[in-house]
Amino acid sequence: MAETTTRTHSVTVAQHPLLLTWAGATDVGRRRETNQDAFFAEYPLFIVADGMGGHAGGEIASQSTISRLEALVTEGTVDRAAIERALDLAVGDIAEHPDTTDEGTGTTLTGIFLEFIDGDPHWVALNIGDSRVYLLRDDRLVQVTTDHSVVQELIAAGKISPEEAEGHPYSNVITRAVGASELTPPDYLALEVRAGDRFVICSDGLTKELTDYGIQHFLRENQDPAAAVDAMLAAALENGGRDNVTLVIVQVSEVPTDLSSPSEESAE
Repeated sequence: MAETTTRTHSVTVAQHPLLLTWAGATDVGRRRETNQDAFFAEYPLFIVADGMGGHAGGEIASQSTISRLEALVTEGTVDRAAIERALDLAVGDIAEHPDTTDEGTGTTLTGIFLEFIDGDPHWVALNIGDSRVYLLRDDRLVQVTTDHSVVQELIAAGKISPEEAEGHPYSNVITRAVGASELTPPDYLALEVRAGDRFVICSDGLTKELTDYGIQHFLRENQDPAAAVDAMLAAALENGGRDNVTLVIVQVSEVPTDLSSPSEESAE
């Protein structure tokens, strides 16, 4: 199984110190020969990309997109404008790559980042495609992002039910992606930073194998993000592992009283 690492970072909200803890992992699954998923999880940006396209196209698209966004963290500027500039560059990278094909090369992108207004942080969820962000708040799991997919449009129009979408012949057809064409900006949704919140950022390789109830179950059973990642990944593989599986879990906690000056750290 893929190695999972826990990392932490402190953040202050309205003069109240909180601790962010996160972990992530990706696995090729049981039926695919290559892993076209990619993820990046470093404060203040946590993202997952699920590539698609013939030959190496999906891997090129997801890795190019993740690399451009990772550079923003290195440069120290993560906001909506910087993200869209990075995605424009990723589109160019994908189009110019010698192994890019014309077989629908592209990638989904979803995740969360901390945006600061007057020094006070709030979360922003972003999404292109059908990878998802979930939020467990007050013991209730909600899907924060809206899929950009044919079946989601059919659900919204009342033509099929969510249950019927599961086995629909167009269940894998998405309507937006980061690819070798003009970029459509992500959808954004701002959320307050609240102690106790837990985010799950994942590719559809997870949601094909685990229901929302299953995701909530493993969050309840595993308080440590790395343990929850490992449990969900193992369950997705056990349930079939039909696709690459990638997930990142981010949680917000009160700073423990015995942690006088929390800082970023890594623990295997």
